[in-house]
Amino acid sequence: MQSKRWLLPEGVQETVPPESWRLETARRALLDLYWRWGYDLIRPPLIEYLDSLLTGAGGELDLQTFKLTDQLNGRMMGVRSDMTTQATRIDAHRLAAVGAARYCYIGSVLRTRPEEPGGSRSPLQVGAEKFGDAHLDADLEIVSLMLETLSVMGIDRAYLDLGHVAIYRRLVATAGISRDFEPTLFDVVQRKSRPDLDSLLADGRLDALAHRRFADLIGLSGSARVLQDARELLAGIDPEIDAAIDILAAMVERIQTHYPDVPLFLDLAELRGYRYKTGLLYAAFAPGLGRELARGGRYDDVGSAYGRPRPATGFSADLNLLAALGRFEDNVRGGGIVAPADNSDAALLDAIRRLRADGERVVIVASDDDAGLVDAGCDRILKHSNGRWHVSPAIDTENSDGGNSHG
Repeated sequence: MQSKRWLLPEGVQETVPPESWRLETARRALLDLYWRWGYDLIRPPLIEYLDSLLTGAGGELDLQTFKLTDQLNGRMMGVRSDMTTQATRIDAHRLAAVGAARYCYIGSVLRTRPEEPGGSRSPLQVGAEKFGDAHLDADLEIVSLMLETLSVMGIDRAYLDLGHVAIYRRLVATAGISRDFEPTLFDVVQRKSRPDLDSLLADGRLDALAHRRFADLIGLSGSARVLQDARELLAGIDPEIDAAIDILAAMVERIQTHYPDVPLFLDLAELRGYRYKTGLLYAAFAPGLGRELARGGRYDDVGSAYGRPRPATGFSADLNLLAALGRFEDNVRGGGIVAPADNSDAALLDAIRRLRADGERVVIVASDDDAGLVDAGCDRILKHSNGRWHVSPAIDTENSDGGNSHG
């Protein structure tokens, strides 16, 4: 129907002034933050060939990726739904960095479906990745930068959620869970559904020991004291589980030292990104918001799919969401100056040039009265009096010689 031609696809948004200027202010502020922390800006392409875009970690994004055929050669391409794997490819091949490397990015991604009901399919993804550093302090750096990102955006009531994928992964391995059955178990654990877990025991798909261990895992969430419970319930099952609990304890200690005012929450059954993450998981939440503000984790050796296995850790967020929720300092100036259109007046043209060089917004309108002020979004006017051009308030008298002089 012609009357609906203007409608956008579901989950696809656009921004218009003044929100678009506010969003741009946020983008610039975050890039300045990342630059100060030593992160170099990368700008991956919007589309890539599928065999590259979905390599390694990208395989998890297959269902989220819009696909199309390259009319030049018939190969299948995909529109990026996440920029993390692109950063991995760039680190592995384009830059071939040696030692630690830091990258940041901001750009639009497109997804076939929203990650939550009513959510966006076209986030403005912002994030940072650190490659080539396997130490826990690299994870601390990324978590710190994630928290600083929220601080710059004026989100000051966020809390931090920590987990570690090795705990669930090793419980699956020690229980001898089959590859076919594991997705069912994973879904139950993610939903923390004790009745469904009990049903798996009743159906004989889980033995009593595995049932007890996964039931314990589901219950291991809360404050940092949960780690003591985890040691008591899971100690000795597998050395990697013991090591993961130690890593979580060390991270908690570091975060409490660097960010003592940030509330910490541990959830050992939270496994977002489990299929390609290899270690710590972290996410930031806000009270009353049913989704993450930002999330990340360690994904060592994902670059092996590109021929260069490297330690890696990073986070990402939707800048549209952060800007909507945040109370960051908005440096976009309101108003502006309306100037008359007169190409023959050299003094006028010089005044306009100098005002713009000083950072002022000057809008030229053809009308010789104040009627263009509203449409131009201006609150001042450039007027000529006493042989000079002056910036005056929009409501002024012809005889006033006030305002700033230019000319």
